Amino acid sequence: MSRSSRRATLFVVCMAHFLMPFMMSAVGVALPVMGREFSASAMQLGLVEMTYVLSASIFLLAMGRMGDIYGRRKVFQLGILVFTLAGGILSQAWSIEAVIGLRFLQGVGGAMVMATSMAMVVSAFPPEERGKALGIAIASVYAGISFGPFFGGILVAAFGWRSLFYLVIPLGLLTFVVARIKMHDEWVEAAGEPFDWIGLLIYGPSILLLIAGVSNLNKGIWAWGLLLAANLGLVFFVRWESRTGYPLLNIDLLRNNRVFALSSLAALFNYAATFGVTFFLSLYLQYVKGMDPQQAGTMLIAQPIVQTLLSPFCGRLSDRVPASLVATGGMALGAIGLALAATLTADSSLLLVLLLLVFLGAGFALFSSPNVSIIMGSVESRYLGIASGLNSSVRTLGMMTSMMIITLIFSYLMHGQPVTAETQPAFLSSMRLALLIFSGLCLIGIGCSFGRLRRAA
Repeated sequence: MSRSSRRATLFVVCMAHFLMPFMMSAVGVALPVMGREFSASAMQLGLVEMTYVLSASIFLLAMGRMGDIYGRRKVFQLGILVFTLAGGILSQAWSIEAVIGLRFLQGVGGAMVMATSMAMVVSAFPPEERGKALGIAIASVYAGISFGPFFGGILVAAFGWRSLFYLVIPLGLLTFVVARIKMHDEWVEAAGEPFDWIGLLIYGPSILLLIAGVSNLNKGIWAWGLLLAANLGLVFFVRWESRTGYPLLNIDLLRNNRVFALSSLAALFNYAATFGVTFFLSLYLQYVKGMDPQQAGTMLIAQPIVQTLLSPFCGRLSDRVPASLVATGGMALGAIGLALAATLTADSSLLLVLLLLVFLGAGFALFSSPNVSIIMGSVESRYLGIASGLNSSVRTLGMMTSMMIITLIFSYLMHGQPVTAETQPAFLSSMRLALLIFSGLCLIGIGCSFGRLRRAA
């Protein structure tokens, strides 16, 4: 591949990686204004976010496989087009029900992009440049997360919530046009193989039940029933995938590829351990330290900014030092940082909180891009789409695991009560227990990461 085509591939991937998390975090800021305009209930506003996550989770594996069969560039371009079109229609939304439905459609487009983007970067760049390219691509994700609440808040305050979706149109079209004109290579290593529709029909409802169950664990026994049904569905999915000739998820990759399996497990534990940190520290800064939402958001942005700045460096480092060693070191920093965060009290200084956020950001940056590089480099080119889709799916499952742990701890220690001055000791106990559990998950992840050191190095 020519250097200009490589640059074009990295550019469109970075644009997509910035745009999608930017929209996710910015839409969260716009929900109160959107709710007032449409007289939406709290449940409906929650569905605005949830349907996007649900849609992306259901289709990530499928879109990765479709990229392998029909062409990753083709699926990526179509995904950008769907995401942009849905955003354009969202800017003219006429009801909260229309917003929810269109967010589901956006999630389909997002799945098409996220399931193929890393595979395209790996296919485009030689091994000696892969870590650097992946580091830049991952940095763009953190940049989107960082800038979403800040610039989203400015846009919503000045021009209303619809301006967020107006923004999608030029950025999405620019990405599509560059991908269409400047990207000349296509990757179709599994061309002609059939698509596993039965696997998708098993996997999709299982993920739907899983998300519904995790989201309602504190509302009754029926939610545990959904969770049980989801797990039974996923077990059935694994059994089907292990027997079918052209699976949605090649189980042999997990059975016989030690590096791939352990790296995926390390990612699962890392995401499960780290997703809840921002949730807890946001509540801590507002309810315990007395900050308003804007002040808390300004402080919390320190973590993704550090990740944005360090990810390209960590990617380059993994090109020169064994990537598995770099990723293991990053997870070790995460375990230490989470354990230290568990010692926070009502009297802890804001400087200590800021230093912890910087420390955790550095650990997450050291882990993320090297671990993705290991995952994508451990499989044959014909399975890159599956690997990319699985990596994104593992991220979602890790986040859900994190929220399930938080929900259970709040149910047990706070008994469903809101965070107030009276319940502050129970909240701090909940935060302390959760962060210690998250630190323990990081330690398990270190074991997985350490187990592959010799093979991945």
